[in-house]
Amino acid sequence: MTNAPAPGDDDPLDLHGVVPPTITAFDEDESVDYEATAAHARFVVDHGAHGVFPLGTNGEFPLLTTGERDDVVEAVVETVGGEVPVIAGVGAPSTRETVGHAERAEMAGADGVVVVTPYYYPLDAEAAVEHYRRVCEAVDLPVYVYHIPSKTGNELSLDTVSELAGLPNLAGVKDSSKDVPWLGQAIDAHPELTFLAGSDSLLFPGLEVGCTGMVSAVANAFPELVVDLYEAYDDGDEDRARELQSRVYAVRDALKTGPYMAGVKTALDLRDVGFDPGPLRSPLRTMDDEDRATLESDLREFDLL
Repeated sequence: MTNAPAPGDDDPLDLHGVVPPTITAFDEDESVDYEATAAHARFVVDHGAHGVFPLGTNGEFPLLTTGERDDVVEAVVETVGGEVPVIAGVGAPSTRETVGHAERAEMAGADGVVVVTPYYYPLDAEAAVEHYRRVCEAVDLPVYVYHIPSKTGNELSLDTVSELAGLPNLAGVKDSSKDVPWLGQAIDAHPELTFLAGSDSLLFPGLEVGCTGMVSAVANAFPELVVDLYEAYDDGDEDRARELQSRVYAVRDALKTGPYMAGVKTALDLRDVGFDPGPLRSPLRTMDDEDRATLESDLREFDLL
């Protein structure tokens, strides 16, 4: 890293650059296609990704069974483990279940675990700290907090982040709050932690406020575009990085055509990447023919197909 921010000293993985939240592929009957799931991880790594994050939001983790989640981690580790860090999503509403996922991710060979704040029930600061403490004590892997209050209903205060920062093997925060003042203050207060920007709307701005990397849904379909943005920034060409962020905005908007999260798998299918990402698992749904045609037209206009 030259111009891009450096990872925190408490992060043994030195996470940086582009870390796509890889997809879980399904067959037409919505059973998990582990071969295609692993092939997607291979695809993003071959196109320059600096790490992979299976079982994030784009991995449809809340819709998978415990066994399916374990097998997804194993398939991804077997395919790209040792080449780039594999940080596995292990979050669940209960601490007990989260700890179990984390322990099995460690056994499967994951390099780190990403723990979304518990969801559904409201969480106070004391409960949040105790939740993360139990996960950190259960595994010898670096633990990354996944902060996405719009989906979980639970927001972490800056004071709570300060308490979390003192936990053993708490290595960083993946922030998808889109709250730039919160993010900037958290980074300023905790240079020892690694921060990852969790929204395609904040790739360039995230780097500007001190994020060392980006968890980008756009990078699931067009990893080279986001890798170019990061590398331009790291090379000190911030004008070029700004231009590429503008391009990412346009691609992000195109991918948001139609049903929630359907854009990435449709784009992968349109790219003819050599594996079938399949449908989303119900109740999520895929694009209809009209939305698919609109997305294809937009991506051709952007010279991405």
